[in-house]
Amino acid sequence: MKMPDDFDDHSSMAPTVVMSIVAVSAFVAVILLLVLLLNNQNQGNNSQSQEQKNGPVQAAADPTSPVIIYPDTDELITDNSLHPDDFDFWDMYPEPTPTPTPEPTKEPEPEKEDPSTDGKHTLVEYADGKEEWVLISPYLPKHEYDFTKLVCQSDLMKYYEDGKQTSYVGVDISKYQDYVDFVKVKKAGIDFVMIRLGARGYGTGQLILDEYFTDNIKRATDAGLDVGVYFYSQAINKEEAVEEANMVIENLGDYQLAYPVAYDMELVENDTARTESLTRTEKTEIARAFLDTVAEAGYKTMIYGNKEWLIKEIDMSKLTAYDVWLSQAADIPDYPYKFTMWQYDFEGSVDGIVGYVNLNISFINFAEK
Repeated sequence: MKMPDDFDDHSSMAPTVVMSIVAVSAFVAVILLLVLLLNNQNQGNNSQSQEQKNGPVQAAADPTSPVIIYPDTDELITDNSLHPDDFDFWDMYPEPTPTPTPEPTKEPEPEKEDPSTDGKHTLVEYADGKEEWVLISPYLPKHEYDFTKLVCQSDLMKYYEDGKQTSYVGVDISKYQDYVDFVKVKKAGIDFVMIRLGARGYGTGQLILDEYFTDNIKRATDAGLDVGVYFYSQAINKEEAVEEANMVIENLGDYQLAYPVAYDMELVENDTARTESLTRTEKTEIARAFLDTVAEAGYKTMIYGNKEWLIKEIDMSKLTAYDVWLSQAADIPDYPYKFTMWQYDFEGSVDGIVGYVNLNISFINFAEK
């Protein structure tokens, strides 16, 4: 082992230490140099930035560099070469095409049915000439006649089924036919006669017995004709209707009728009748009062009227218990509901009757009913 005094200046480590010191010094010097260069560069950048803030300057370092002169702000503002339209740049963009709003789809309107062909309406012709298509009631019984089976023979209407005549020919008469030769009427092919028994005055309200009634019913019965009667009513309440019915019953006496007692209330032409102010309901109640009273006495009953009267003036849904005598001058009736007798001609001609007479066809034999 050596003591410290054993070391000497000729150690092999001396040259290494010296070289290390030199290297470190050189490195420090390089670092200092780099720092100085960086500082100079930053100062140059700051100077350029300052020039930009203070405004444009002319480059003095290079006399050949072009001089750029920027206009002052005032010149830009006051330059009268500009116009407000110069700033209208929207025209350079095409206007957008508006999307059309689709129109709402219209549902097709349902086609209106023609009432003349839909089978649900019937035409009513009024006394004043007006016409109306009226809905056919589903609650009233309909007739079942096939009018292709109607045959007109010697101006007399007949109905055939399976080649056999099933109808009966009749006339209705009053004092206006004057004297009637019922024997000739029977030979002319007439089966029955409806005789007017009486009437109530449409103005006075007075009850009147047809002046030919007693003679007509006796001679018609003696001639072998089936007989029915009718009464022309102008009752304005049920009490008057019952009064009319009792008059009929009293004047029939012992006569046995093969055909019905018919109730006839109708419109009065060219004059004012006492019944014109009656409502449809009142007329219906009056008709029922008359018919019920007659039926209670044991007679067959029937209500007479034209198409307008039966559909518009009374409510037949309240009178379905009674037979209907339809008055319609036509080749073929178009009354849709059930009826048993049809007055089809107002100007008929029959041997034994002077002048015109109303012709009728009955689709049933009331004598057997």
